Amino acid sequence: MAGRLESRVALVTGGASGMGRATVLRFLEEGARVVVADLSVAGGEEVLALAARAGYGERLRFAEADVAEEADVEGAVALALREFGRLDCVFNNAGVGGAYGPVVRTRVEDWDYTFAVLVRGVFLGVKHGARAMVEHGGGGSIINTASVAGLSGGDAPIAYSSAKAAVINLTRAAAVELAAHRIRVNCICPGVICTPLLEQGKASGVPAERLQPWPEGGRGDDVAGAALYLASDDSRFVTGAALVVDGGLTAAGPCLDARLRGLAPFEPRPAGSAGVDRGSAAPRAVRQD
Repeated sequence: MAGRLESRVALVTGGASGMGRATVLRFLEEGARVVVADLSVAGGEEVLALAARAGYGERLRFAEADVAEEADVEGAVALALREFGRLDCVFNNAGVGGAYGPVVRTRVEDWDYTFAVLVRGVFLGVKHGARAMVEHGGGGSIINTASVAGLSGGDAPIAYSSAKAAVINLTRAAAVELAAHRIRVNCICPGVICTPLLEQGKASGVPAERLQPWPEGGRGDDVAGAALYLASDDSRFVTGAALVVDGGLTAAGPCLDARLRGLAPFEPRPAGSAGVDRGSAAPRAVRQD
Protein backbone atom coordinates (compact mmCIF):
# COMPACT_ATOMS: atom_id res chain seq x y z
CA MET A 1 0.00 0.00 0.00
CA ALA A 2 1.41 3.39 -1.02
CA GLY A 3 2.14 5.93 1.69
CA ARG A 4 0.20 9.17 1.97
CA LEU A 5 3.19 11.15 0.68
CA GLU A 6 4.32 8.75 -2.04
CA SER A 7 6.27 10.62 -4.78
CA ARG A 8 6.15 13.89 -2.78
CA VAL A 9 9.24 15.94 -1.94
CA ALA A 10 9.44 17.84 1.35
CA LEU A 11 11.85 20.29 2.93
CA VAL A 12 11.91 20.33 6.74
CA THR A 13 13.84 23.07 8.51
CA GLY A 14 15.00 22.32 12.02
CA GLY A 15 14.70 18.67 11.05
CA ALA A 16 17.73 17.44 12.96
CA SER A 17 16.02 17.13 16.34
CA GLY A 18 12.76 17.27 18.23
CA MET A 19 9.53 17.82 16.35
CA GLY A 20 11.39 18.31 13.09
CA ARG A 21 13.21 14.98 13.33
CA ALA A 22 10.01 13.14 14.23
CA THR A 23 8.33 14.72 11.19
CA VAL A 24 11.21 13.82 8.86
CA LEU A 25 11.01 10.17 9.90
CA ARG A 26 7.22 10.14 9.58
CA PHE A 27 7.36 11.69 6.11
CA LEU A 28 9.91 9.08 5.04
CA GLU A 29 7.70 6.29 6.37
CA GLU A 30 4.86 7.69 4.25
CA GLY A 31 6.94 7.55 1.07
CA ALA A 32 8.26 11.11 0.78
CA ARG A 33 11.71 12.20 -0.30
CA VAL A 34 13.00 14.72 2.23
CA VAL A 35 15.62 17.43 2.59
CA VAL A 36 16.56 18.28 6.17
CA ALA A 37 17.84 21.83 6.67
CA ASP A 38 19.44 22.48 10.04
CA LEU A 39 22.27 24.43 11.63
CA SER A 40 23.42 21.31 13.50
CA VAL A 41 25.64 19.17 11.31
CA ALA A 42 25.94 16.54 14.05
CA GLY A 43 22.16 16.36 14.33
CA GLY A 44 21.86 16.10 10.57
CA GLU A 45 24.29 13.21 10.50
CA GLU A 46 22.27 11.43 13.18
CA VAL A 47 19.08 11.76 11.12
CA LEU A 48 20.87 10.49 8.03
CA ALA A 49 22.09 7.48 10.01
CA LEU A 50 18.61 6.77 11.40
CA ALA A 51 17.12 6.96 7.91
CA ALA A 52 19.80 4.68 6.49
CA ARG A 53 19.18 2.03 9.17
CA ALA A 54 15.46 2.17 8.39
CA GLY A 55 16.10 1.74 4.66
CA TYR A 56 15.25 5.33 3.71
CA GLY A 57 18.76 6.61 3.10
CA GLU A 58 18.31 7.15 -0.65
CA ARG A 59 15.34 9.40 0.01
CA LEU A 60 16.99 11.80 2.46
CA ARG A 61 19.42 14.69 2.02
CA PHE A 62 20.90 17.16 4.50
CA ALA A 63 21.69 20.85 4.06
CA GLU A 64 23.51 22.86 6.72
CA ALA A 65 21.43 26.01 6.95
CA ASP A 66 20.74 29.03 9.11
CA VAL A 67 17.10 29.85 8.34
CA ALA A 68 17.70 33.52 9.12
CA GLU A 69 20.03 33.70 6.10
CA GLU A 70 18.27 33.92 2.75
CA ALA A 71 21.09 32.26 0.81
CA ASP A 72 20.90 29.21 3.10
CA VAL A 73 17.15 28.79 2.69
CA GLU A 74 17.37 29.33 -1.04
CA GLY A 75 20.16 26.75 -1.15
CA ALA A 76 18.08 24.16 0.72
CA VAL A 77 15.22 24.62 -1.75
CA ALA A 78 17.69 24.35 -4.64
CA LEU A 79 19.03 21.10 -3.16
CA ALA A 80 15.55 19.59 -3.14
CA LEU A 81 15.01 20.58 -6.77
CA ARG A 82 18.43 19.35 -7.82
CA GLU A 83 18.27 16.01 -6.03
CA PHE A 84 14.58 15.17 -6.34
CA GLY A 85 13.32 17.33 -9.19
CA ARG A 86 10.45 19.09 -7.42
CA LEU A 87 9.16 20.47 -4.13
CA ASP A 88 5.69 19.70 -2.79
CA CYS A 89 5.92 20.60 0.90
CA VAL A 90 7.92 22.98 3.08
CA PHE A 91 7.74 22.60 6.85
CA ASN A 92 9.20 25.79 8.37
CA ASN A 93 9.90 24.31 11.76
CA ALA A 94 13.33 25.64 12.85
CA GLY A 95 13.19 27.57 16.09
CA VAL A 96 14.90 28.83 19.22
CA GLY A 97 13.72 29.89 22.64
CA GLY A 98 14.98 33.39 21.97
CA ALA A 99 15.00 36.37 24.28
CA TYR A 100 13.53 35.98 27.75
CA GLY A 101 13.07 38.16 30.81
CA PRO A 102 11.05 41.31 31.56
CA VAL A 103 10.32 43.56 28.59
CA VAL A 104 12.11 46.48 30.28
CA ARG A 105 15.31 44.43 30.39
CA THR A 106 15.12 42.79 26.96
CA ARG A 107 17.99 43.88 24.72
CA VAL A 108 17.04 44.98 21.24
CA GLU A 109 19.66 42.72 19.69
CA ASP A 110 18.17 39.71 21.50
CA TRP A 111 14.71 40.72 20.30
CA ASP A 112 16.01 41.02 16.73
CA TYR A 113 17.71 37.63 16.90
CA THR A 114 14.48 36.00 18.09
CA PHE A 115 12.52 37.50 15.21
CA ALA A 116 15.26 36.69 12.70
CA VAL A 117 15.00 32.97 13.41
CA LEU A 118 11.31 32.61 14.23
CA VAL A 119 9.75 35.04 11.76
CA ARG A 120 12.26 35.88 9.05
CA GLY A 121 13.12 32.18 8.82
CA VAL A 122 9.46 31.33 8.17
CA PHE A 123 9.09 34.18 5.68
CA LEU A 124 12.10 32.95 3.73
CA GLY A 125 10.80 29.38 3.69
CA VAL A 126 7.42 30.58 2.44
CA LYS A 127 9.03 32.86 -0.18
CA HIS A 128 11.41 30.36 -1.73
CA GLY A 129 9.21 27.32 -1.21
CA ALA A 130 6.24 29.01 -2.86
CA ARG A 131 8.41 30.23 -5.72
CA ALA A 132 9.47 26.67 -6.50
CA MET A 133 5.90 25.38 -6.25
CA VAL A 134 4.51 28.13 -8.49
CA GLU A 135 7.16 27.47 -11.14
CA HIS A 136 6.38 23.74 -11.07
CA GLY A 137 2.66 24.43 -11.29
CA GLY A 138 1.42 21.52 -9.20
CA GLY A 139 0.43 23.32 -6.04
CA GLY A 140 1.73 22.23 -2.65
CA SER A 141 1.63 22.62 1.09
CA ILE A 142 3.54 25.02 3.34
CA ILE A 143 3.45 24.35 7.07
CA ASN A 144 4.80 26.75 9.67
CA THR A 145 5.52 26.03 13.32
CA ALA A 146 3.82 28.63 15.48
CA SER A 147 2.88 28.06 19.13
CA VAL A 148 0.03 28.38 21.59
CA ALA A 149 2.18 31.23 22.92
CA GLY A 150 1.15 33.18 19.83
CA LEU A 151 -2.55 32.89 20.68
CA SER A 152 -2.53 34.78 23.98
CA GLY A 153 -0.29 36.67 26.35
CA GLY A 154 1.58 35.25 29.31
CA ASP A 155 2.30 31.76 27.99
CA ALA A 156 5.96 32.43 27.10
CA PRO A 157 8.52 35.27 27.08
CA ILE A 158 7.29 38.37 25.28
CA ALA A 159 9.67 38.13 22.32
CA TYR A 160 8.81 34.48 21.68
CA SER A 161 5.07 35.07 22.04
CA SER A 162 5.19 38.09 19.74
CA ALA A 163 7.19 36.21 17.10
CA LYS A 164 4.82 33.24 17.13
CA ALA A 165 1.82 35.57 16.82
CA ALA A 166 3.52 37.03 13.75
CA VAL A 167 3.94 33.53 12.30
CA ILE A 168 0.22 32.87 12.70
CA ASN A 169 -0.74 36.03 10.84
CA LEU A 170 1.96 35.52 8.21
CA THR A 171 0.42 32.10 7.62
CA ARG A 172 -3.04 33.55 7.10
CA ALA A 173 -1.85 36.30 4.77
CA ALA A 174 0.23 33.88 2.68
CA ALA A 175 -2.67 31.44 2.50
CA VAL A 176 -4.85 34.09 0.88
CA GLU A 177 -2.16 35.14 -1.57
CA LEU A 178 -1.14 31.64 -2.63
CA ALA A 179 -4.55 29.97 -2.81
CA ALA A 180 -4.89 30.75 -6.52
CA HIS A 181 -1.78 28.60 -7.09
CA ARG A 182 -3.31 25.73 -5.07
CA ILE A 183 -0.64 26.18 -2.42
CA ARG A 184 -2.03 25.61 1.05
CA VAL A 185 -0.41 27.49 3.94
CA ASN A 186 -1.14 26.42 7.48
CA CYS A 187 0.58 26.51 10.85
CA ILE A 188 0.78 24.20 13.82
CA CYS A 189 0.51 25.64 17.33
CA PRO A 190 2.14 23.14 19.69
CA GLY A 191 1.71 23.32 23.42
CA VAL A 192 4.19 21.70 25.79
CA ILE A 193 6.10 19.20 23.67
CA CYS A 194 8.95 17.20 25.22
CA THR A 195 11.87 18.16 22.95
CA PRO A 196 15.51 19.14 23.51
CA LEU A 197 14.49 22.81 23.23
CA LEU A 198 12.03 22.39 26.09
CA GLU A 199 14.62 20.63 28.22
CA GLN A 200 17.11 23.45 27.68
CA GLY A 201 14.63 26.07 28.80
CA LYS A 202 13.05 24.18 31.69
CA ALA A 203 13.18 26.14 34.91
CA SER A 204 9.95 25.39 36.78
CA GLY A 205 10.66 21.74 37.50
CA VAL A 206 6.97 20.98 36.85
CA PRO A 207 6.53 17.69 34.92
CA ALA A 208 5.21 18.20 31.39
CA GLU A 209 2.14 16.04 32.08
CA ARG A 210 1.06 18.50 34.80
CA LEU A 211 0.95 21.49 32.46
CA GLN A 212 -2.19 20.60 30.48
CA PRO A 213 -5.39 18.58 31.01
CA TRP A 214 -4.20 15.60 28.96
CA PRO A 215 -2.46 13.25 31.40
CA GLU A 216 0.63 12.73 29.21
CA GLY A 217 3.20 15.17 27.92
CA GLY A 218 3.24 16.01 24.23
CA ARG A 219 5.79 14.25 22.00
CA GLY A 220 7.42 15.11 18.71
CA ASP A 221 5.34 12.36 17.09
CA ASP A 222 2.17 14.28 18.00
CA VAL A 223 3.33 17.25 15.94
CA ALA A 224 4.56 14.94 13.17
CA GLY A 225 1.05 13.51 12.85
CA ALA A 226 -0.40 16.99 12.47
CA ALA A 227 2.25 17.88 9.89
CA LEU A 228 1.47 14.70 7.94
CA TYR A 229 -2.20 15.66 7.80
CA LEU A 230 -1.38 19.15 6.54
CA ALA A 231 1.14 17.83 4.00
CA SER A 232 -1.21 15.19 2.58
CA ASP A 233 -4.28 15.37 0.38
CA ASP A 234 -6.43 14.79 3.46
CA SER A 235 -6.18 18.56 4.07
CA ARG A 236 -6.85 19.62 0.45
CA PHE A 237 -9.50 22.17 1.57
CA VAL A 238 -7.62 23.44 4.62
CA THR A 239 -5.59 26.64 4.30
CA GLY A 240 -4.95 29.60 6.57
CA ALA A 241 -5.54 27.43 9.64
CA ALA A 242 -3.74 27.39 12.96
CA LEU A 243 -3.94 23.78 14.13
CA VAL A 244 -3.56 23.58 17.91
CA VAL A 245 -1.74 20.51 19.24
CA ASP A 246 -1.59 21.11 22.99
CA GLY A 247 -3.38 18.44 25.02
CA GLY A 248 -6.16 20.88 25.90
CA LEU A 249 -3.88 23.60 27.28
CA THR A 250 -5.58 26.51 25.52
CA ALA A 251 -9.03 25.01 26.04
CA ALA A 252 -8.41 25.06 29.79
CA GLY A 253 -7.47 28.73 29.79
CA PRO A 254 -5.80 30.21 32.88
CA CYS A 255 -7.52 27.78 35.28
CA LEU A 256 -8.27 30.69 37.58
CA ASP A 257 -10.83 28.72 39.60
CA ALA A 258 -8.29 26.03 40.49
CA ARG A 259 -5.57 28.54 41.29
CA LEU A 260 -7.88 30.52 43.59
CA ARG A 261 -8.76 27.32 45.44
CA GLY A 262 -5.11 26.41 45.84
CA LEU A 263 -5.34 23.34 43.63
CA ALA A 264 -2.97 22.09 40.97
CA PRO A 265 -4.73 23.20 37.76
CA PHE A 266 -5.46 19.82 36.23
CA GLU A 267 -5.73 17.49 39.21
CA PRO A 268 -9.16 15.94 39.94
CA ARG A 269 -11.44 18.26 41.94
CA PRO A 270 -12.45 17.16 45.45
CA ALA A 271 -16.14 17.05 46.33
CA GLY A 272 -17.51 20.46 47.24
CA SER A 273 -19.58 23.34 45.95
CA ALA A 274 -20.80 23.35 42.37
CA GLY A 275 -23.49 25.19 40.45
CA VAL A 276 -24.09 27.61 37.65
CA ASP A 277 -23.49 31.32 37.24
CA ARG A 278 -26.04 32.86 34.89
CA GLY A 279 -24.59 36.34 35.06
CA SER A 280 -25.99 39.47 36.68
CA ALA A 281 -29.57 38.81 35.49
CA ALA A 282 -30.09 35.92 37.90
CA PRO A 283 -28.76 34.84 41.30
CA ARG A 284 -25.96 32.32 41.33
CA ALA A 285 -27.19 28.77 41.85
CA VAL A 286 -24.92 26.79 44.15
CA ARG A 287 -25.19 23.26 45.45
CA GLN A 288 -23.13 21.18 47.81
CA ASP A 289 -22.10 17.67 46.70
